[in-house]
Amino acid sequence: MKKKAVKRAARARGRAVSATDVVSLADEDAVKDVLVGSVLSLWNVVNDLTRLKPSRRDRYRVTIFGSARLAPGSFGYEETKRVAAALARMGCDIITGGGPGLMQAANEGAALAPERSRSYGIRVELPFEQNANAFVSHAFEHRTFFTRLHQFVLASDAFLVTPGGIGTVLETLMIWQLLQVNHLRGTPLVLVGKMWPGLVEWARDSMLSTEPPLANAKDLDIPVCVSSADEAIAIVREHRKGWMAEQKRAVKRKS
Repeated sequence: MKKKAVKRAARARGRAVSATDVVSLADEDAVKDVLVGSVLSLWNVVNDLTRLKPSRRDRYRVTIFGSARLAPGSFGYEETKRVAAALARMGCDIITGGGPGLMQAANEGAALAPERSRSYGIRVELPFEQNANAFVSHAFEHRTFFTRLHQFVLASDAFLVTPGGIGTVLETLMIWQLLQVNHLRGTPLVLVGKMWPGLVEWARDSMLSTEPPLANAKDLDIPVCVSSADEAIAIVREHRKGWMAEQKRAVKRKS
């Protein structure tokens, strides 16, 4: 990619170029081409590296998305903490965005069973919410939402979405889209609470009512909406059973 960028720049100036030609910093167009080509090449390297998957994983990890605004003591906070605690006792690691509100609630719940669970926070650099919440035991920092979302995808075996705002909706739709195009397969996307059925029904009504439809009907069945924390826990418990069975099969195939 870098070589092509240099050649394009040279062609634009009307001369042939070799891969060893030096690009002057005074030639802004050529410099931009080299920089763009280099960045795209780095992305290709990262994309190739993320294709590598372990044959088995030792830990089952659940990402919990949710609002940064709900305070301790609120119903949403205490229910999110209860869900995370139940999953932690089950042996699930808990991953959040590492911030306050329902992210903190989930990390706090995981901290109630430290012998069974690890508590992760995948942060993004913002002009506020500078520090990870006190219940995060393993923190990761990102400068962009795009790389942060990519780590969520690579690290997680299930996604639970609690009530939240624009950021939570963004995360939800990203996971939904990756499941739709099979970049993620067999990963539960569970939407907890009364705010989510309306979003799914809006998508169903709006996308399937046109000719041609804007989505396949089966794509609208990807997110599972539940009204209670206990329903979410049951879905994850069942999925984890299948995950554990697959890990055992992987061990037998290697032995």
